[in-house]
Amino acid sequence: MRTLEVRDQFDTIINEENVLAIFSADWCPDCRVIEPILPELDNAYTDFTFLLIDRDQFIDICQDYDVFGIPSFIAFKNGKEVGRFVIKDRKTKEEIEEFMEGLPR
Repeated sequence: MRTLEVRDQFDTIINEENVLAIFSADWCPDCRVIEPILPELDNAYTDFTFLLIDRDQFIDICQDYDVFGIPSFIAFKNGKEVGRFVIKDRKTKEEIEEFMEGLPR
C-alpha cells in the first residue's frame, strides 16, 4: 500500500496503474476500524495499487471527486473512475471484497 505524498503523484499513479484510492483521516473512527484489514486486501488484490489518501491533506482531490464521507473507496483504471464504494455505515471486510470483485480488470 502506498501513501499519497503530493498531488502530482495522484495524477501520475491513476493514469499509469489500476488504483484503489482509499480516502481516510487520522481522526475517523470508521477508518481506524478498517485499517488493520487493508494490508490483507492489498495482498489479495495485487492487480490494483492501494493508495491511501489523507482527506485533510488533500481536500482538493476530495472536492474534485466529490468525496464527502470517509472512508471512501474509488477505483481507477486508465485514469478513469471505474467504481466507487461509499456508504454511510461502517464498512466490513466482506463488503470491501465484494466491491473489489466487481471491478473491471
